[in-house]
Amino acid sequence: MKKICTVVGARPQFIKLAMVSRVLRKTFREVLIHTGQHYDHNMSDVFFEEMEIPKPDYNLGVSGGTHGEMTGRMIAGIEAVLLKEKPDMLLVFGDTNSTMAAALAAVKLHIPVCHVEAGGRIGTLDNPEEVNRIVTDHVASLRFVCTPSGMEFLVNEGIADASYLVGDPMYDAFRYYTERLDGTELRDLLDFSGAPLALPERLYYMTCHRQENTDTDEKLDQIFQAMEALDAPAVYPVHPRNHERAERLCREKGYRNILLSQPVGYQCSISLVNRAEKVVTDSGGLQREAFFAGKPCVTVFNRVAWPETMVNHCNQLAEPDKADILQKLGADVSFDPDYQPFGDGHSAEKIVEKIEEFFG
Repeated sequence: MKKICTVVGARPQFIKLAMVSRVLRKTFREVLIHTGQHYDHNMSDVFFEEMEIPKPDYNLGVSGGTHGEMTGRMIAGIEAVLLKEKPDMLLVFGDTNSTMAAALAAVKLHIPVCHVEAGGRIGTLDNPEEVNRIVTDHVASLRFVCTPSGMEFLVNEGIADASYLVGDPMYDAFRYYTERLDGTELRDLLDFSGAPLALPERLYYMTCHRQENTDTDEKLDQIFQAMEALDAPAVYPVHPRNHERAERLCREKGYRNILLSQPVGYQCSISLVNRAEKVVTDSGGLQREAFFAGKPCVTVFNRVAWPETMVNHCNQLAEPDKADILQKLGADVSFDPDYQPFGDGHSAEKIVEKIEEFFG
């Protein structure tokens, strides 16, 4: 049986891992390496528990520091595991430092790299994830692409060979777990004191974690002012590094329409997406999940990450500016149920099938 080392480190990767690993382990021996990039219980452990992901075989405990420090420590740690395990392939997801570090460690050891979620581009090297995506795609032996636009980028970069349009494992997961929601997942929704957060009948769902939106009071407060002006409360699970600023702004400004919560697990999050009137986010994953759920979304970011979501105002970019956010939230939106650019919900099976073909 061929051995595949899979490397993950951040919550979006855990979601994709849950779908792909379930199929992969029917044919291959998988050795799971967690870099530790997301280490908080609510950012990591809860995903493994509720999505029934196998416990990592290795946890490198690498988190914090500059991009260079983190990536260097990851490369060294992953290389040591690869030298010990001697896998036939390395599997990575997405665009984090964990992704690029693993790809570099493997390719220098002549281990084939398989990249799930290949081809995503936003068009600027100012974004560190863009660097990770480009490097990983160009050293990979197999590239699995979520959407038609991703294939176009790979064609333009001259690496369309061994690139396959398979659909999005995030869509697989959204369909699979949405069918299993029963309301109990919302018990994970806790305020900062650890008490259950009571949900209103109508709500908006907000996430905001990018440094460019949260590194000053002014930008985050503009987003908060937009949420405060809405006709229903906005539920905001707060990233740990943004806890102090979010709590202080709400207290100082007297905001009552923003319901701050601790980070939530995957099932609680997609339950909130499905219940929300609309979504405001700066997350690449959540803007897709809003699209999957047929919920209008405003993405507080200056680059298009997923062009397929932008049709008919389903997803719109906004500045961290109250007026711009409210204007975009007020736009007319229409979803076409026949437009399914993220696949058919069976990307994991297609990925494993192509891996099997790779080994002949």
